[in-house]
Amino acid sequence: MKIITNTASLKEFCQSLENAPYITVDTEFLRERTYYAKLCLIQVSCPDKNGALIDVVEGDIDLSPLQELFENDQILKVFHAPRQDLEIFYTLFKILPKPLFDTQIAAMVCGFGDQIGFDALVTQTTDLVADKGQQFTDWSRRPLSDKQMRYAMNDVIYLVDAYEKLVEILNQRARTHWVIEETEALLNPALYEVKPDEAWKRLKIKSPKSRQMAILKEIAAWREHKAKNKDVPRVHILRDETLIDLSYNPPQAPQDLTRIRNFPKGCENKDLGRAILDAVKKGKQVPEKECPVLEKKMSLPRQYQGAYEMLKMVLKICAAEHDVAPRLIASSEDLECLSQYGVEANIPALKGWRNNIFGKTALSLMSGETALQLIKGEIKIV
Repeated sequence: MKIITNTASLKEFCQSLENAPYITVDTEFLRERTYYAKLCLIQVSCPDKNGALIDVVEGDIDLSPLQELFENDQILKVFHAPRQDLEIFYTLFKILPKPLFDTQIAAMVCGFGDQIGFDALVTQTTDLVADKGQQFTDWSRRPLSDKQMRYAMNDVIYLVDAYEKLVEILNQRARTHWVIEETEALLNPALYEVKPDEAWKRLKIKSPKSRQMAILKEIAAWREHKAKNKDVPRVHILRDETLIDLSYNPPQAPQDLTRIRNFPKGCENKDLGRAILDAVKKGKQVPEKECPVLEKKMSLPRQYQGAYEMLKMVLKICAAEHDVAPRLIASSEDLECLSQYGVEANIPALKGWRNNIFGKTALSLMSGETALQLIKGEIKIV
């Protein structure tokens, strides 16, 4: 097992992978006490399973050789459910590894269920059993035990076997392009860029009023900046419910802060209190027409509910026939839109491969060309 703790060794290792058709990648990180994920370990393997653990905690290591490897568009980068890994690498490098292959998406395309976990995928596609016993270990502590290192290395070694099995199934069904198409969405940098002015959208608030939302937007943006600058979780600055309470009951003076739920005692006349009062004041000064509005999800009109229920059944049948996770084909919002607008609905389910396995059938049902029928206890499309 190769453990890399210096830049020279990393450069040598990355150069050895320059002609590999693909590499498998995983990370170990902590995030309980920081705003940004604290990267501790990067695991990389190639098809021959001659991989390495890149230790970013021990020693001083420049990750530029890895960045260059990620930028090599001749090498496919294989991850499993990589959203958090990609966020880490985008923060580090300001680029995303591509081309990219997500084995979780591939598993959905191959009929292994909706958002299957890595250990379940390994069990179902190989003769191996993934050990998740070290899943909640403290990866920042050194030295790492043999058990920890073996667990981390196995993640990318087992991923080689799972990936190759999925590719075999995809090739048999001519669906590889489906996975590439779906994975493209993960390569949008906007997914990993934090925008403080949009932080308020994360907060769940009931019956919001426009002025209240303007105040909440200012407070949430202030908290986001503060958490980023101090590199601490948002909750270490102020809890979500405290922000919401501040927007419901906007304080005008320091003593008003003492009545706010979970506002730190004794901080009303300190920097924290002054910053909150300033943010509240800014929110009150926003012109009415510029106050943010929380988009409400409208209930599906009653006259379309029958079509919606039938489309749900069609989706279930089509997904089973083609061995694809229903969620990957169409969401509930897609079905609602389809039930109201039919062929005019601008949804993914009416485009590309989704249209071929579901969209055309759904539209033919809505036009009356096909129907649902109970045949020997099973609902069929006829």
